[in-house]
Amino acid sequence: MIDPPTIVKTAATRAAIVHLTIPKAAIQKEMGPGIAEVRAALAAQDIEATGPWFTRHYKMDPEVWDFDIGVPVAKPVAPTGRVQDGELPAATVARTIYHGGYEGLAGAWPKLDAWIAEQGRTGAASLWETYLVDPVRQSRPRGLADGALPSARRAVGGCRRRAASAALTKRKPESPFVIASKRFL
Repeated sequence: MIDPPTIVKTAATRAAIVHLTIPKAAIQKEMGPGIAEVRAALAAQDIEATGPWFTRHYKMDPEVWDFDIGVPVAKPVAPTGRVQDGELPAATVARTIYHGGYEGLAGAWPKLDAWIAEQGRTGAASLWETYLVDPVRQSRPRGLADGALPSARRAVGGCRRRAASAALTKRKPESPFVIASKRFL
């Protein structure tokens, strides 16, 4: 189920990121280690996250996904390993929140895309998803209240959107999966 979509303007947000261009089939192997690497770099540099983790997808074709795994931060991150200082850009986005099991996520994106078309808009190929209930830790990020989504953005476009991790595939189907999804307009 998705909440009623809205169109919002977002501010640029500094982030610590790991950039990946991988075969789609490798997503379950790469997602968990990628976010763990970002979190470890932040801990080593004594930098706190300012919001929940996200993925920003540049390309999601049937074979290859080109995306960042990131966490919003208030100050620059020194590059370490694959972790770089990055940014979610200021943008106009179509935004919704998906509630449900992982198995229903793929069906939520066409609903957002249809809504965008009903508004007479065209979505970009890129998008981002912010994990309001952390699928790796199975919890809501500390201090995050409903509606407090400073970094949650979803780009609107014509690509297929899916997120996966090894942890997600181990989730019970009834477990909540809450993602603020945004497509750039």
